[in-house]
Order: sequence, then structure tokens, then C-alpha cells
Amino acid sequence: MLTCLGLSLLMLCVLVMMGGALFSYLLPHNEPTTVIEPTATPRPTIPPLKVYKVAGQPTLDAQFINNVLDYYGSPASGKGQALYDDGLRYGINPAYALAFFLEESNFGTKGVATVTHALGNIRANPGEPQYKGYRSYASWEEGFADWYRLIAQKYVGEWGLSTVDQIIPIYAPSADHNDEAQYIATIKWAIERWRNGYFDV
Repeated sequence: MLTCLGLSLLMLCVLVMMGGALFSYLLPHNEPTTVIEPTATPRPTIPPLKVYKVAGQPTLDAQFINNVLDYYGSPASGKGQALYDDGLRYGINPAYALAFFLEESNFGTKGVATVTHALGNIRANPGEPQYKGYRSYASWEEGFADWYRLIAQKYVGEWGLSTVDQIIPIYAPSADHNDEAQYIATIKWAIERWRNGYFDV
């Protein structure tokens, strides 16, 4: 026969068990949470270009160019409109100017461009402002315009070289310790990334 104390303990245990069941019932019963694993940077989905021709209308607007420069912490951030306008002026797609800027100096964050304000590291002629043998400019805008002028007038206009595959062996030859294949691949990959709307390359 249960004593009063034993009976009290039994009733307490029953109440605790009932309370736990009630509490469990009141809790939301969701499906197990699906954990989303981080994925690699998505690859372009638009079919790639067959020919990478530098001459032509812009395929990027000024805001997109600014977004790319901002993403990489470029000292030329905010200069997207100038890069875009020069492309229109010289008939060169500014996407290619931006891609050269990437390969030459990671958008002005590395190498001599941090001093010269150069989009492309162009060798200086005698008497020109220079730094370590490369043309130096007072502003990024000057550096942009000079690169466009060189590509439009010399490569496209005078020599008839209009594609990345034609230009790079002259612009950045292996004789100057450049990896031509890597340079070409970087330009093309950047163009494809941007065509698909991604800022990063």
C-alpha cells in the first residue's frame, strides 16, 4: 500500500510526463531543414562567342563597369562612365578595355599601374612621361583614352587586327615574358562572365 509520500511522487511523475507530451504537441513540427552547401562560382550559361572582336558597340553599361571596379577595390572606382564614353568615341567595346585592365594590373591594384594610372602597360617613347619605362598619366581618364587610341588607331585602323587572338601576340608577346595563351584565355573568360551578368571573373 502506497504511503502518502509515495502516492504524491507517483502523481508528480504522471503530471510531468503529461506536461512533456503536451509541450511536445504544442511545438511546431516542421520538416527537417535542408542544409544548402556553398557552391562554386557559377559558370556562364550563355553560349560563348565564336569570335572576340574588340571593335564594336558597348556590351556593358557604365554602371556595370563601376560595379566591377568596386567589386575588385580598384583605385579607378567611379570611372565607369569615362571608360564607357571612350569606348563609344573610339569604336571599341569597353568590355575589352575592362578585360585588358584586369589582366594588366587587376584593375589598377597591382604593378606599375598603381603609379602610372595606366589601363594597359604601354611602353613609353622617348620624351613621354614615364615610370620604369611605361607611359605615365596624370589621371585614370588619360590612361583610358591613350589605351583606346592605341587599339583603335594602330591595331584596328593601321594593322587591321581586330580580335583578341590577333592582338595579344603583338600587344603582349611571349618575347617580353608574357604567357600569350593565358592572356587570351583571361580576356575571353572575363568577357563571358560579364556577358552572363557576373561581376567577378
